[in-house]
Amino acid sequence: MYRIYLIGLAFFCFSCSNEVNPKYEYLVKDESFVKNFDLNSDSGFVKLIDGFTFYNERNRTSESPTIILVHGFSVPSYIWDPTFEMLSNKGFHVISMDLYGRGFSENVDKPYTDELFANQVINLLKNLNIKSAILVGLSNGGRVISKVADLRSDMVDSLIYVASSGFRLINELDDKTVSDIEVAEFITNSYPTISKGQMDDFKYPENHLGWDDKYEELLKFKGFAKALLSTRKNHYSMDIIHEKIQNSDIPVYTIWGKSDKVVVFNDFEKRIDSIIPRRKDFFILESGHLPHMENPDQFNSILLSIIKEEL
Repeated sequence: MYRIYLIGLAFFCFSCSNEVNPKYEYLVKDESFVKNFDLNSDSGFVKLIDGFTFYNERNRTSESPTIILVHGFSVPSYIWDPTFEMLSNKGFHVISMDLYGRGFSENVDKPYTDELFANQVINLLKNLNIKSAILVGLSNGGRVISKVADLRSDMVDSLIYVASSGFRLINELDDKTVSDIEVAEFITNSYPTISKGQMDDFKYPENHLGWDDKYEELLKFKGFAKALLSTRKNHYSMDIIHEKIQNSDIPVYTIWGKSDKVVVFNDFEKRIDSIIPRRKDFFILESGHLPHMENPDQFNSILLSIIKEEL
């Protein structure tokens, strides 16, 4: 009886929170959403095995290597817009995408695992008839590109990790399910401040005013909270996968913001040195967790030099 009371109370609070904050999780991303979406010439939706996926693509006929930009934990593909523009202006065939549960891609009713995201990347490449690509993963996107390399190393030309969180030691959870109570509590407790928290990714947040307002738009999509919670619960240490990458012939590069307070390189430097010692490290000055945005000149120079090395 007590458990039933708690469940009822949680749903009551959830309902109340939606009445107080009607902007939270009211819009369902379904077939109607896709059908009525106003696409531009560079974007599209594609139905993949696990759900529909939103992506951006430019210079498809370019003879350059394909570069796919994989975003991080919660901010979708628009986080890569500056890099997407730079690479496309240089003539590269470049793709960015929204992972499941983020941005405009489907909020699937499945566990949000690294394998789910990796298969999404793989299946998108297959759908676009792309045999292999340079994979660039930001933050949690580093986990995704590592898993792609684990599943389909033949589709990976090189791995470029930007502020990757995938090298940290994780205490894996036994119970990875996400309850309705957890979702309700997350929306009630975290949604009012989660957008402002995105400003912590920058060393100089005053230079990126409005970034939090853009994130606020994500909170209207039903299932976003569950996707975030499920992703976090399904994390595990990727040492075995990274050792496999170390023993492969896939080129590996890592790029770090010198002032990153979200993923602090010094906290796991010894671990990554022991797991992937052959990688090439680069450090971006005057930047936090998003070096491609805070110091684009240095970041772009490094990224282009890496790509040139792979040509």
